[in-house]
Amino acid sequence: MAVLLPIDTSQRDFVPSPVTEEEAAAMFRAGANLFRLWGVTDEQAAALLDLPVRTYRRWKAGAIGRMGRDGKARLSNLMGIHKALRIIFRERQRGYGWIKAPNTAFGGRSALEVMLGGELTDLMRVRRYLDAERGGW
Repeated sequence: MAVLLPIDTSQRDFVPSPVTEEEAAAMFRAGANLFRLWGVTDEQAAALLDLPVRTYRRWKAGAIGRMGRDGKARLSNLMGIHKALRIIFRERQRGYGWIKAPNTAFGGRSALEVMLGGELTDLMRVRRYLDAERGGW
């Protein structure tokens, strides 16, 4: 027989505060470093962030501009993917390499190939998969 646990309603009205421009810039810098570690080209990085390549390169050089909600959500998902890989793999290089390795969970495609589909939901798909693999929430 299933036992129903009481639901904690104290957090029901929780509204997260929006990501500030400073936080978004910090995530962008971390993301650019992560792309380097993953061996991602500027063209691929720009596609992951849904930015023109010229804009990505300018931001990478330090002139980070204002970021919209979608860009912040993309960066947040990329940081979540990185975190999950750090938890799953003890050896950092294995985690970095996993991004480009074929994966049966993605029909033989790599996580990078999935994420390069261009949609925010493509990044979310990879993140959800990794969260489930590491034990999720």
